[in-house]
Amino acid sequence: MTDIRSSTVVITGGASGIGRLMALGFAARGATVAILDVNLEGARIVAKEMQAATGREHAAFEVDITDRYAVAAVADQVREAVGDPDVVVNNAGIISGGAPLLETPDELIELTMGVNVLALFWVTKAFLPAMVARDRGHVVTIASASGMVGVSRLVEYSASKHAAIGFDESLRMELAELAPGVRTTIVNPFYIDTGMFDGVATKVPWLLPILDAQHVADRVIDAVATDRRRVTLPRAVNLLYPAHFLPVRVFDRIVNALGVNDTMREFKGRVPPESQVPS
Repeated sequence: MTDIRSSTVVITGGASGIGRLMALGFAARGATVAILDVNLEGARIVAKEMQAATGREHAAFEVDITDRYAVAAVADQVREAVGDPDVVVNNAGIISGGAPLLETPDELIELTMGVNVLALFWVTKAFLPAMVARDRGHVVTIASASGMVGVSRLVEYSASKHAAIGFDESLRMELAELAPGVRTTIVNPFYIDTGMFDGVATKVPWLLPILDAQHVADRVIDAVATDRRRVTLPRAVNLLYPAHFLPVRVFDRIVNALGVNDTMREFKGRVPPESQVPS
């Protein structure tokens, strides 16, 4: 079990969405939280929210997590401000989907891979050594149900989340030998009702509902507290993964019958600001 009451938690992308809700939730349970985000103003606002609610100081740092040198530098600042973290939540993510692959700009594909995949390595490598040294800690990776099942018009995002699942699984295997007291959790939610997924739809809401962001945040915090290794929301998504063992034509028919490949047709979402798009 992870004692959240006395822990230090680092959350990437904590200035908004479920990152913000997780930050507030961890703080409410007694943790000291440090937010890493490209949006420093937003991160500071959340830090003030946490301080107002808990009476304790929390921290906010500006960083481009796709830049490994910047991550290493901010990690030193985090350690100086709040100490070595007990929990690292790799939450930051972007989506540029809604268009077929051939209509997706190369720059947005690179940005998606930088934020959703490479940053997992840079952030985890920055904080993991201290966890290994004391054989205690927790690394959370927010992936997606689309990392378990591919989705039309979501090629780059889905591919990045498949990578995130592989990252967590491989890291879990390594840590079992290297530092068994350091745990990992992978989170695979269906679409969440944040601005990031504005416009997505579900054909079978009774089976694959659009998820409430607060519910997802609470489930992640509970998973850390109980050392749960995998969180899939809703549970019905778990039924799709074994379907990969069926013939491809059968698998595709099941996915299409559930309307999975229609979910992104009316997608609006949030387009990354120009300042975040590599030139």
